[in-house]
Amino acid sequence: MSTENVKPMSDLPQFEEAEPLGPQDAAFVQDLIAVLEKHGNVDRFGLCLLHGHFPLAADEILVETTDMEARTLRTSVEKASGTRHKKPSQWRFLPGVHHSRRAEFAGDPYEVVLVCDPYSGCPPRQ
Repeated sequence: MSTENVKPMSDLPQFEEAEPLGPQDAAFVQDLIAVLEKHGNVDRFGLCLLHGHFPLAADEILVETTDMEARTLRTSVEKASGTRHKKPSQWRFLPGVHHSRRAEFAGDPYEVVLVCDPYSGCPPRQ
């Protein structure tokens, strides 16, 4: 995974300060659902509350791992260039930016926020 031009996500609000969905967002959500339906993606994508808990360096990425037996999900920080986890599972839109800051999505107006392994039950099977 290339880390060129990766921007730390330090501009996100802390969880305590991030405003969740509320009744004032009903029209927005309906519009979003209409777009997802139009493109056949209503069962593929949803929403997540963008927020930070701690700063990430430019060469770091959040990584999701799952313990299937314990039924737990863990998020940790790894060096983007050294992680075994490659499948993006969360993205962040980049308003006013016509390309991603990450090389692997250089032509897209979003960046990867969280990655997971492409195999069922991250991390990869041994």
